[in-house]
Amino acid sequence: MGMLEIRNVDKVYRSRGKPPVHAVRALDMEVGKGEIVALLGSSGCGKTSTLRMIAGFESVTSGAITLGQRRIDELPPARRKVAMAFEGYSLYPPLTVRENIAFALKAQQLSHSEVTRRVDAIARLVEIEDTLDKYPRSISGGQQQRVSLARALVRDADLYLLDEPMGQLEPQLRAVLRGRIKGLLAERGMTAIFVTHDQTEASALADRIAVMEDGVLQQFASEKELKSRPANLFVASFIGEPPMNLLETDVAAADGGFRLSVGSDIALHLAGGALDKAAQRALEQNKRVRVGIRPQKIAVGAGEARLRVISNQWLGDQSHVAGECAGHVLIAVTSSRVAARPGDIIPFGLEPRHLHMFGADGACIRHAEAV
Repeated sequence: MGMLEIRNVDKVYRSRGKPPVHAVRALDMEVGKGEIVALLGSSGCGKTSTLRMIAGFESVTSGAITLGQRRIDELPPARRKVAMAFEGYSLYPPLTVRENIAFALKAQQLSHSEVTRRVDAIARLVEIEDTLDKYPRSISGGQQQRVSLARALVRDADLYLLDEPMGQLEPQLRAVLRGRIKGLLAERGMTAIFVTHDQTEASALADRIAVMEDGVLQQFASEKELKSRPANLFVASFIGEPPMNLLETDVAAADGGFRLSVGSDIALHLAGGALDKAAQRALEQNKRVRVGIRPQKIAVGAGEARLRVISNQWLGDQSHVAGECAGHVLIAVTSSRVAARPGDIIPFGLEPRHLHMFGADGACIRHAEAV
C-alpha cells in the first residue's frame, strides 16, 4: 500500500445556469513514502484540482483519498497533516516574512531558538534571507513565491503539496533551487507531490510523473518509461523536447511481415519476427496506423527518403533540422552540424526498430526497441 492512495476519485464542478465541468475522472494512483511525484499536464487538465482535493480545499465528488492509512477526504484541511504551497502565495499581509514562515511551526510548541533555526535554514535554502524582516507587499512576486514554498517546507507534515512552486522565478535561480529542494526532500525522506506544466522541472525533481489530460490520468511512470514506452498517442506526443514525430501510414502485408508507407515517399518494412503477437494482430486489423519516431532517432544525411528543409538550427551542441516529407513536417536532432539551407533536399532514414505504433484509438500497439 502507498503512503497516499487515491481511489476512483471524480471531481465535478457545478454552477447554476452552466453545464457541469468534469475536472477529474476516475483517478487511481498510489504514491510511496518518500516518493516525489509530479502532476504534469497542460492548463485545465485537472492537476491543480487533484492537488486541492488532497489538501482539502476542494471536496471530492466521489471516490476516496487515504494518507498513511487514514481516510482524509472528509477531514478538514488542518487535520490532514498536509503542507501546501500555493501558486497564488496566500501569505498573511500583516506578518513579516519571518512571521509568515514561522506561523506553521507555532502549533508544534517548539522553542523560540528552534523556530529561529528552522526559519533561517529554509530561508537560506530558497535565498530569501534578506527579506525576513519585510512584509509581503514590499517584496517581488518571485520572492513571495519562495516565502510560500519555505512556509510549506519548514513544517513537519506527512505530505507536501507544491502548486507550480517555482513558476515565477528566473531560469537560473529555478535551476539552483530545483537541486536544493530535491536534496532536502530526499535527505528528510519527505513525500511530495507538485504540479507543473514544465517537463524540465518534472524530470529534475520527480521520481515518477503522472501525465494528465482532460481530467484523465494518461500514464504514471518514470521519465525514462514515459519516453521509451508511452501508453498512448497523447503521452508520446506530449513528453519529449522536441516532441515525437508522427506519421500516418498505410499498412499492407508483405514478405511475411508488414509494409508501412506514406504515399510513395516513405516505405518501411517490419519483419514478422520483430513483432509480438499482439502487434501482429493489431497490424492485421488496421489499414492505417500512426507511426512515431523520436527526433534523435532520425538519421540525417543518409537513407532512402528525402526531406525538403524548412529550417536548420545549430544550438551549440546539436542541430535541429525541420523539413517536409509527404505532407508531414518532421524534426530531426543530431549532434553534428548539418550543411543544408531552407529549400534544400536532403536524404534521411527511419529504422523500423526505432518506431512506435499507435492504433485508431490512440493506444500504443508497439514500442520502439530498447537501445
